[in-house]
Amino acid sequence: MRFEVKTDNQIFSKRFTSIIFVSGSIFFITVLTSISLNLAKISNYFEVKYLCKFFLLEKSSFDFKRLSKLTNQKSKQKMWDLCKEIKS
Repeated sequence: MRFEVKTDNQIFSKRFTSIIFVSGSIFFITVLTSISLNLAKISNYFEVKYLCKFFLLEKSSFDFKRLSKLTNQKSKQKMWDLCKEIKS
């Protein structure tokens, strides 16, 4: 018969490996989430800037509706002020 004895080194190395794996996974998930949120903010900013250009040039109601959804502005005067501020 053959007997195997587990030493403390084997138990420690397995736990250490699993802890490193879990903490590395959490770190990468956190980094990817942060990057995706920042890209969403940047995308919204450029979309507002793009729509403001159209709103100032064409003065269409469709652009106003899209801008009001993005910026939560309801009056056209506030939208004009916002677009003029972004343009400058």
